[in-house]
Amino acid sequence: MTKKIIQVNTNPVYENGMIGTVFAKDTEFFGDLVFKKSLQINGYFEGEIVSEGFLVVGEGAVVKANVKARTVIIHGTVHGNIEAVDRLEIQSSGKLYGNIRTSKLKIADGVVFEGKCEMVKSPAGAARKEEEAKLETA
Repeated sequence: MTKKIIQVNTNPVYENGMIGTVFAKDTEFFGDLVFKKSLQINGYFEGEIVSEGFLVVGEGAVVKANVKARTVIIHGTVHGNIEAVDRLEIQSSGKLYGNIRTSKLKIADGVVFEGKCEMVKSPAGAARKEEEAKLETA
């Protein structure tokens, strides 16, 4: 008789889906980071981050980078500017020292935020307005 081995994925799950990759607490990473789906950083990162997906900065994590991603969720500390195309969330344990550029912003009680914030139109909203303008001129 053979035994079945079942592996359970213990990566966190958010509204956007399950985290595909996790940098553990003892991880240090330096350089430019580009990814497409999802990443959670629980350790230390220094450099630049660009993504079409979503980034989670875990509690206790330190990120020293400019970040451009679809969605960013901060539980740890970020030193750098953030451009979140869809949404930026800073949870109660989060600290952000840098400027924000996003279409949706959620900041919990107790957050440390030092910087400027620029609210921009969401890409979906901009595309909808372009379609409406085309219909009006037709």
